[in-house]
Amino acid sequence: MSKLIGLCGVIAACSKTPSPPPAPTPEPTVTAAADAAPDANNPYARSVIALPGGGADGVGMDYLLFDPRTNSVWVPAGNTAAVDVIDTKTHALAQVLGFATKEIERNGKKRMVGPSSATLGDVGTVYVGNRGDQSVCAIDETKLLKGACGTLDAMPDGIAYVAPTHEVWVTTPGDKSLRILDGKTLAQKSKITLESEPEGFAVDATRGWFYTNLEDKDETVAISLKTHAVVATWHPKCGENGPHGLRLSEADGRLLVACSAEVHALDVTKDGAMLGTIAVGDGVDDLDLDSANHTVYAGGGKAGSLSVVTIQPNGSLVLLTRAQTAAGARNSVVATNGEVYLSHSKGSEIVVLTPAKQ
Repeated sequence: MSKLIGLCGVIAACSKTPSPPPAPTPEPTVTAAADAAPDANNPYARSVIALPGGGADGVGMDYLLFDPRTNSVWVPAGNTAAVDVIDTKTHALAQVLGFATKEIERNGKKRMVGPSSATLGDVGTVYVGNRGDQSVCAIDETKLLKGACGTLDAMPDGIAYVAPTHEVWVTTPGDKSLRILDGKTLAQKSKITLESEPEGFAVDATRGWFYTNLEDKDETVAISLKTHAVVATWHPKCGENGPHGLRLSEADGRLLVACSAEVHALDVTKDGAMLGTIAVGDGVDDLDLDSANHTVYAGGGKAGSLSVVTIQPNGSLVLLTRAQTAAGARNSVVATNGEVYLSHSKGSEIVVLTPAKQ
């Protein structure tokens, strides 16, 4: 089911929208008020969009997704049992409701988990991974309605749609594996067992490979989409914290690896040769890439900043700018209009950086 929390004149629920069932938790007003204007040193205006359902622990978020077909940012908002969908033109917020949640204990602390990841499928479909019931579901990207779902026997982390094979690949670090699902039925087709917990993902249709990191080994592996065998193992040299997120500039084979406080560029056409490294704000988990403009966006949660980096033709990395975000803001995605969205779980909000008009 879906729910719209629009910005109609004033910030309130749109009266033209049919009344949906109540959300699982009380909802604050959605806001999008700028609190920092761009200047010569920071070419972004900063604003926030409050998310519904956040309690004392905030809104649990991990991966975000930008959907260029609908110009929307998808926010799997775990402990609220919802996926929030933000219109990048108006900052209006809609919801897909009714996801399962469950309480887990990690490092001696209990927390509620639910939907946590999303990936863009064929036209009309976004897939959402849910830790609450270990499922992956297809969602109609315009109607915001659930379709087919598949249930795994391990908790999903990252998910990626592989268009050449019409499959959804899922990282399941709990049992050091990848699961491969049929893109239509979401039934499990196969399982790939790894030597360590997979972290991050990128699909390379040109070369027929899938990339993921083995975080505790400080390794990045390439896996054949056809045979499911590991065909290459590289060393991104991230250090003891290991590599996290991945993005691929597919045309030229530049694989961007997020380390905790650096971004590294590997050449997948030359056995993972290191092309460039650059220091960014500490606390990077996932990152994003605008392939058309050869630009990387890395949000450092500990540093409370976004680093914007350009990829040079030779693969070296150069810092373009660094913008203030918020302590804990991470996992950036960039929209077609140049806005950058970051999850800020503690604040129950999305931090939005809007570029200055040229």
